[in-house]
Amino acid sequence: MSLSMNLEGLDISILGPACVAGLIVLSTHVPLGKQVLSRGIIFIDLAIAQIAALGVILAQFMGIEEQGLGVQIAAAVAALAGAGLLSWTDRRWPEYQEPLIGTLFVLAATGGLLLLANNPQGGEHLKDLLVGQILWVSFAQLIPAAILSVILLAFMWLRRGRLVGLAFYALFALAITTSVQLVGVYLVFASLIVPALATAGMSGKKQLIAAYAIGIAGYVSGLALSAVFDLPSGALIVWTLAACALLAQAFPGVRRSHPAHAPKDVAA
Repeated sequence: MSLSMNLEGLDISILGPACVAGLIVLSTHVPLGKQVLSRGIIFIDLAIAQIAALGVILAQFMGIEEQGLGVQIAAAVAALAGAGLLSWTDRRWPEYQEPLIGTLFVLAATGGLLLLANNPQGGEHLKDLLVGQILWVSFAQLIPAAILSVILLAFMWLRRGRLVGLAFYALFALAITTSVQLVGVYLVFASLIVPALATAGMSGKKQLIAAYAIGIAGYVSGLALSAVFDLPSGALIVWTLAACALLAQAFPGVRRSHPAHAPKDVAA
């Protein structure tokens, strides 16, 4: 396979809304990613994102207009229901929370496959939900997402970042509901985990600044490269996020923030 460059693809009318979409997603996902890592429930984002996607698929299965308000409501209700269930299991069986999250993810993923089984365009719908269509978002689509993100950020600020129980799961579900329809399930996971993981040993404002910088660099470079080389934008941004996270380790402040591993015992 050969790649050809197309500099005309660097169209600000297309890349502009896509970059704003990335900023909206990162605005809530960077601080939430830190909480996910600290709680040790890494795959909760995949599970909630997949449940929100299942809500979208179910709404379309019932004949609700694809871009209508009904789909947004269905996705939010599904994600909040999943969040409520996980909040309950966290109280009831905290030691089994991670495998329960994995089980819920598998059920949501396979449920979507079953609903799309007889849909001739099912494969395309599933692809859009997984890798997203960030290059084709419009500013009109971003207004509700931006308003919700501001509300969620204000709530996190008022709580000083201390989110526990149902408050954490509900806020997480609402953030995921919006982002999964903008950027897809895979990019939601990468946006939450990769910047947070790259700056895991840092704390305070420095960690947030570094994580946001990694996220922004990943989105901008991924969008530019996808436009120039005509590659799937969502999938490529996942890779550029990972690349930017690795490059960030070249900075002493980020690299030294990670605790050194104790040397392994060597058998005599």
